[in-house]
Amino acid sequence: MPHVPPIAVALSALLLAAEAAAQTPDEIVTAGGCPDCRLEDFSFREAQIEGADFSESTMREADFKNAVLPNGSFREATLQRAEFEKAVLTGADFSEASMRDADLEKAELAGARFVEADLREVDLGEAVLTGADFTGADLRDGFLRRSSLANAVFAGALMDGADLERTDLTGADFTAARLERADLDRADARGARFRDADLSAARLSSTDLSGADLSGATLDGALMRRTNLSGADLTEAKGLEQRQLTLACGDAATRLPKGLSVPPCN
Repeated sequence: MPHVPPIAVALSALLLAAEAAAQTPDEIVTAGGCPDCRLEDFSFREAQIEGADFSESTMREADFKNAVLPNGSFREATLQRAEFEKAVLTGADFSEASMRDADLEKAELAGARFVEADLREVDLGEAVLTGADFTGADLRDGFLRRSSLANAVFAGALMDGADLERTDLTGADFTAARLERADLDRADARGARFRDADLSAARLSSTDLSGADLSGATLDGALMRRTNLSGADLTEAKGLEQRQLTLACGDAATRLPKGLSVPPCN
C-alpha cells in the first residue's frame, strides 16, 4: 500500500469538512445526517430524521429545537452550547460527546446514552430521561430540576453541584457517583442505589430515600431535614452523625451504622 504523506491526509480532511459545510441543512436532513462534518451554528430546527448520524461532527451552537431525531448517533460529537430544547431524542447515543452548556430542556431522551460525555453546566430541566445511561459522565453543576430519571444509570458519574431538586430518581443507579454539594431536595429516590457514592454536603431535605441503598456512601455534612429513610440501607455509611439522623425519619427496616438511630416517620 503506497505511503500517504501526513500533509495529504490533513488536506483531504479539510476538503471533506469544507464539502460538508457547503451542504444545506435540508440536504443533510435528506442524507440522514452528516458524520464527521463541521456544522457550527447550523439550524436543524424541527427537522425529522430517524437514526440520524452526526457522530464526530463539530456542531457548536447548532440549533435542534423541536427536532425529531430518535435513535440518532452523536457519538464523540462537539456540541457545546447546542440547542435541543423540546427535541425528541429517544434512544439517541451521545457517548463521549462534548456537550458543555448545551440546552436540552424538556427534551425527550428516554433510553439515551451519555456514557463518558462532558455535560458540565448542561440544562436538562424537565427532560424525560427514563432509563438513560450516564455512566462515567461529567455532570458537574448540571441543571436537572424536575426531570424524569427513573431507572437511569449514573454509575461513576461526576455530579458535584448538580441540581436534582424535585426529580424522579426512583430505581436510579448512582453507584460510586460523586455528588458533593448536589441538591436533591424533594427528589423521589425510592429504591435508588447510592452504594459507595459521595454525598458530602449534599442537600437531601424532604428527599424520599425509602428503600434506597446508601451502604458505604459518604454523607459527611449532608443535610437530611425531613429525609425519609424508611427501609433504607445505610450500613457502613461514612461521616454520618446522629444530629443528621435526628432531623430525618425511618422505620424498623432502616439499617444504620452501629450506635445510631433515627426517629420514626409519621
